[in-house]
Amino acid sequence: MSEAALLQVSGLGKRFGGFVALADIELSVATGERVGLIGPNGSGKSTLVNCICGTLRHETGEVRFSGRTLAGLTAHERTRRGLARSFQLPRPFSSMTLAQNLRVPILYTVNARRTRAMADPDRRCGDLLRMVGLADKADHLPRDLTQIEMRKLELARAMAAEPQLLIADEAMAGLSHGEVDDILALLMQLNGQGVTIILIEHIMRAVLAFSQRLVVLVAGRKIADGDPQAVVRQPDVVQAYLGS
Repeated sequence: MSEAALLQVSGLGKRFGGFVALADIELSVATGERVGLIGPNGSGKSTLVNCICGTLRHETGEVRFSGRTLAGLTAHERTRRGLARSFQLPRPFSSMTLAQNLRVPILYTVNARRTRAMADPDRRCGDLLRMVGLADKADHLPRDLTQIEMRKLELARAMAAEPQLLIADEAMAGLSHGEVDDILALLMQLNGQGVTIILIEHIMRAVLAFSQRLVVLVAGRKIADGDPQAVVRQPDVVQAYLGS
């Protein structure tokens, strides 16, 4: 893998008892890259993300970010390093307003880094809510949001941590065709601002429209990694994921 990569996963392995969830995974993501990660249910995508983000501990291999190992770091410590994720099922603080939801990562991640001037939480919250089109709902509770608005809030919460790398986990699940396009445009905007993005998604038109490179997992193993149009034509990918 390239020494210049922002994220380097080397020989990663994870077991749950006798079940092999991940086997010898190699993955390199360059700064500014847009990478799609696909695979059928149970292929190991979530397990890989959880090992990268620190929710799970892997048994073998190594994860490096910005040239430094992440071994021994908790999930919140990895977030402070610049690694953030959004969840397939949004997890806002239900009793907090949208603005208050964004203040949490700003105060406890960005300002906790102490490598730059302290961020103004109110100004930053306003900027993020305007970015995702929710500025007029800053004082609303998450329960007041539609499904797509909840997805946008989830992305804003991840971006509030000012990550170098964002892992977006099925940010378009359950959305209409037009709503998928809205989220795609938002992700493209974030990437244009310098955020490296790994997109986990089952909506193939969205993955192909977004990704510069496509990685496929099946049964805990990486079976393809390359140009998206070439990858989806590989016989093993067609058989294992897309159907023959």
